[in-house]
Order: sequence, then C-alpha cells, then structure tokens
Amino acid sequence: MLKIAVIDGQGGGIGSLIIKRLKEELGDRIEIIALGTNSTATTAMMKARANKGATGENAIRWNTGRVEVITGPLSIILANGMMGELTAPMAEAIATSPAKKILLPLNQEDIEVLGLAREPLPHLIEKLIERIKEVAYV
Repeated sequence: MLKIAVIDGQGGGIGSLIIKRLKEELGDRIEIIALGTNSTATTAMMKARANKGATGENAIRWNTGRVEVITGPLSIILANGMMGELTAPMAEAIATSPAKKILLPLNQEDIEVLGLAREPLPHLIEKLIERIKEVAYV
C-alpha cells in the first residue's frame, strides 16, 4: 500500500482538496497521512478523510522519512514558508526525505518558478492526482 504524506498549513484548504481527490481516485489502495503545520490544518485534512493525522514540527520531521510520496504546495520545502509556519527543520526534513516529492507550484514567498504556465488550482490538483496514480502503479 502506497503511503502518502499530504502537508499543509494555515487553514489546510489545499491539503484537504488533495486528500479528497486522492480518496475519490484511489480509495483504500493508499494510506494518507495528513501533516499539518498547525492543528487547524490537520483537522481540516482529517475531515477530508485522511487515514491518520499529526501536527507540528516533530510530526513532520518524523513522518517524512516513513512515506513513499510527499505532496502539498511548493512552500513546504521553503524555510519560513506559509507565512512563517513552516520552520527550517521542517523544510529540511521534507526536502531531504527519500520520498518522491510531487508539489503544487503555489506559494506566497515571492519565489517565481519559470517555465510554468499559470493554471487554476483545480487543474493543478488534477495533474497532481494523475502523477500520483502513475507513481502508485509503477
């Protein structure tokens, strides 16, 4: 069973959308661990039907080494991302995890990733789901 960590902060809205679509597409063939930078984000992702959830720096650092895929917005690999909610140790743990990282090119940190076309969030999430399905069936 593929283990996927969905990481989000602030209100957990993006993570919740990802989890909802993953559950619709892959159901019980995957295990989703919701990792929130705060309890509000974790609660929102748990309501979206994540299998497990945990909150905070230690939970993120511990669990990122125990999953096959990590997903969320680009800012999860940026120290002080998400308006400062994402600490440098969290970003380091995520970036150095052996898990495949499939990230959405969304951020609030004045970082531009060139070569990407701007697309609405629902389109990006559909592309993310398709890529995770490819990884799951390899």
